[in-house]
Amino acid sequence: MALYTLSDFDYALPPELIAQHPAAERSASRLLDGRGHTPVDRVFRELPGLLAPEDLLVFNDTQVIKARLHGRKASGGTVEALVERVLPGTHEVWAHVRASKSPKPGSQLRLADAFDAEVLGRCGPDGGMFHLRFESDPFALLDRFGHVPLPPYIEHGDGAEDVERYQTVFAAKPGAVAAPTASLHFDAALLAALPCPRAHLTLHVGAGTFQPVRVENIAEHRMHSECFEIPPSTVEAIAACRARGGKVTAVGTTTLRALESAARSGTLQAGAAETEIFITPGFEFRVVDRLITNFHLPKSTLLMLVSAFSGYAHMKALYAHAVQQRYRFFSYGDAMLLERRTEA
Repeated sequence: MALYTLSDFDYALPPELIAQHPAAERSASRLLDGRGHTPVDRVFRELPGLLAPEDLLVFNDTQVIKARLHGRKASGGTVEALVERVLPGTHEVWAHVRASKSPKPGSQLRLADAFDAEVLGRCGPDGGMFHLRFESDPFALLDRFGHVPLPPYIEHGDGAEDVERYQTVFAAKPGAVAAPTASLHFDAALLAALPCPRAHLTLHVGAGTFQPVRVENIAEHRMHSECFEIPPSTVEAIAACRARGGKVTAVGTTTLRALESAARSGTLQAGAAETEIFITPGFEFRVVDRLITNFHLPKSTLLMLVSAFSGYAHMKALYAHAVQQRYRFFSYGDAMLLERRTEA
């Protein structure tokens, strides 16, 4: 097996291909069908015709919260907080806080000129976040005063369009700070047209999904942690799909990461867990046969994941085709359909 470095996952992307706004209709996005050796240019609403009745689609039903808050320290300095995780059963959160000087434990932040948050200390795997206590229910405060946490490559502030479109139509469980973007292409009509059953799991996407890889030796990269939960009904649906000879299709890399994390023991396990799984070429997939995904950033862990899933050379060719055909890239961009392939 080839040993890959960070530079192997770079590619040239004209800036104008980074989608700044969603397509006029969700299912009108383009779909690059990369299952075969030759790419096929399609429209996303063609997806039902590419699936069989015995297949299964698995979706991530997380809901994006308005996680970004602007505010001030007691000293008057400006701060920006991005809530990464709401701690269950409390008014406490973990948040990334940007300020000219880090706020000290015991200090107060005035957020959105509406409520106060007490700084309890540092937290997170590497101490890079802040543990804050809000005045009341964090979900309610964020929904009322927060902003949609658009990715760093989207250059406009959030508006009404983003409140609707940076969210899936079936979002059910609040907690994500980034959308499971492959699912943004599904609307009610497309879901109704699917010929096969569907199942759900929940993985709350963290801001770490945009964390750059800073080491050339990718084996030295440490993945961010995300929490997920897979219900027993989804494990049963996957077993039933296998039994009838169907293909398990993960809608999005977050869905794939959750499923493959829960199967590391060799058998897919239901329940809640944390994952720091880092999928690179050579990874042994146990659950997912097919993947629907958007296009990913150069040198990103997600580009490494799709290269592991569908083959490095194949992905390189697909991305070159997508650039040449002027596909729209990243969160608000177009999608691709991939088959699991083994590649030496």
